Amino acid sequence: MAALLLPAEEWTDASPVATFGLFGAGTGAGWVFDAVCDRVAVGAVVRMGAPLGGPVADTVEIIGRITEVRPPLPGRGHGGQGGRIEIVHDQPWRGRMKLRFDADRGGTRVRLFAELDEAGLEWLMRRRGLPAGRGTSPNPRLGLLNSKSGLGSMFGVATDHMAMLAVEEINAEGGVRGRPVELLVGDDASDPAVGVAEARRLVRAGCRTILVATTSATFFAVSRALAGSEVLLVQPLMNEGGGAGPLCVQLGERADDQLAAAAGPLMRAAGGKRWFLAGNDYCWPRSTHAAARRILPRSGGQVVGERYAALGTRDFAPLIEAVQASGADIVLSTFVGADAAAFERQCHAMGLREQCVTLAPAMDESTLEHVGADAAPGLYAVSGYFEQLASPDNAVLLHRYRKAYGRWAPPLSTLSESVFEAAHIWSSAARRVGADEPRLIAEAMRPGRFQLPRGTVTLDDSGRVAQDLFVAEATGTGLRPVSL
Repeated sequence: MAALLLPAEEWTDASPVATFGLFGAGTGAGWVFDAVCDRVAVGAVVRMGAPLGGPVADTVEIIGRITEVRPPLPGRGHGGQGGRIEIVHDQPWRGRMKLRFDADRGGTRVRLFAELDEAGLEWLMRRRGLPAGRGTSPNPRLGLLNSKSGLGSMFGVATDHMAMLAVEEINAEGGVRGRPVELLVGDDASDPAVGVAEARRLVRAGCRTILVATTSATFFAVSRALAGSEVLLVQPLMNEGGGAGPLCVQLGERADDQLAAAAGPLMRAAGGKRWFLAGNDYCWPRSTHAAARRILPRSGGQVVGERYAALGTRDFAPLIEAVQASGADIVLSTFVGADAAAFERQCHAMGLREQCVTLAPAMDESTLEHVGADAAPGLYAVSGYFEQLASPDNAVLLHRYRKAYGRWAPPLSTLSESVFEAAHIWSSAARRVGADEPRLIAEAMRPGRFQLPRGTVTLDDSGRVAQDLFVAEATGTGLRPVSL
């Protein structure tokens, strides 16, 4: 599998037993590759920084699951026999990492070996600014712009999987115009500027349609950059609308619909009507808060405060203290990805859950794993799809997903499953028009009515989506749709 091994190592003055015991504790920068996990056990999710080597110091966040644990055996003094942890990961490439904890110079040397396959090598070359990619092809190419690194990477693995699964199914059904579809993936690194560069690379490689499964900030930046190109941009996941032009299709949930569906149930669950709006400082949270100011009063809700934090914030204490002082019963959290996980964990640690519950419209099952079971109670989400959605079509999808990607694949969510559906909607339209022509495909996509794993989804002439929305409660095992 591996074409290259990336070695790295760190040294600590603690014994192997002590070092191993603190793995994943997040005790400070540079401590055992900044690994964070709730427990060191087979099946546990883990985030850590892997040095990439090269002339410029560079570290990438790896998200994976622990598949093997061998604790070190204690010895005399500062010694002991070494331990081992093995991690499989799919982000930002698929591979396996091995860590060894060995006694050395009165302390512990932690050695990391990361496998880098062909796809990983291509990703690394692009990260380094080197040319990488595929040549021309007579087959239709579908682009996927995803967040394989950075803030949004928590749901990036499942997004990649679902796009690949959809393309495999499309090709099994004959492809498009009798030719197999090729999927090309770009990584926006959760940065709009990088997203624009990656989108242009996908266009140069022959992609005439790009599924933009990123933050809205990247989607709008790409829309502006490709405004003069004959390229269809499809935003599969939840968004605020606002995309303009015949070559822009925005699927997914809208904030007005989500809040209208969840406001009443959340106030009943909380036993109160006072809302505090808190989120990342970019377009989707701000538009969602604007929708909340319109929607909540209609249900009897009252907004008692609002705060934003920059993308990448890790200390939310001042914001949480403001929530506590406001007397809020419910927090509307519009944090995303790693910020959402960090915010919820700190809310739990500071006792905010004793005062109020949280509605997080963008919370997905992959991010919830990083929130952790202790901080999950009192957290709710609302969307058109959850992995635990009870329907025959979803059961079939989950079976295919686990069969293709195994037991350690991350859970599905509306953020990843929507990409699977968007690819099938695109291929259905392409077959109807009989050509890989972006404008014709966009016209064939709307209006439309589609039977999908989440249920019936309808697009009107403007591309606005109508679908059933579900409120779900966070548990130690996922997001469970509930009636409140």
